[in-house]
Amino acid sequence: MCTTGGMPADIELSEIKFKRYKCRDCDSKFKGAGKKPVCPSCGSEDVELIE
Repeated sequence: MCTTGGMPADIELSEIKFKRYKCRDCDSKFKGAGKKPVCPSCGSEDVELIE
């Protein structure tokens, strides 16, 4: 089960579409989901979608 800060949602991880991102501040590459992904390395919201 996954929560988003509110009520729990019955979502399986296999149902989530992760995208690849690159942080413009620390150059870290990571997978993320959602409208505003945040870099897990430095916490920056300045990220770009990569293919």
